[in-house]
Amino acid sequence: MNRIVALTPADADNGFACCGAVQHAVLPGRAAETLTQALDEAGSGVVILDERLVEEVGEEMLHSLERRWPGVLVVLPPPGVSGAGEDYAMRLIRRAVGYQVKVRR
Repeated sequence: MNRIVALTPADADNGFACCGAVQHAVLPGRAAETLTQALDEAGSGVVILDERLVEEVGEEMLHSLERRWPGVLVVLPPPGVSGAGEDYAMRLIRRAVGYQVKVRR
């Protein structure tokens, strides 16, 4: 059975574990390595990456991993951060369309 794996900063609460996901607290400087390991683990079907770790992993590596991995890789905004939802929506649009677009209200 495929499992859900959540990768969060080390200071994050264990909220994902409450819903049955395997949560890994990522130490500074180890986000790319931890993400690669999570994708390579047998049984990982969905991997959730906290948006605060994206900068450390790098957009190019993130896109490369998304293309080669058959599971679902999701980047979620951090809890309680104002405006994070819009950044996440823009990333989804950029991924779907293939380039950055400006959205006006």
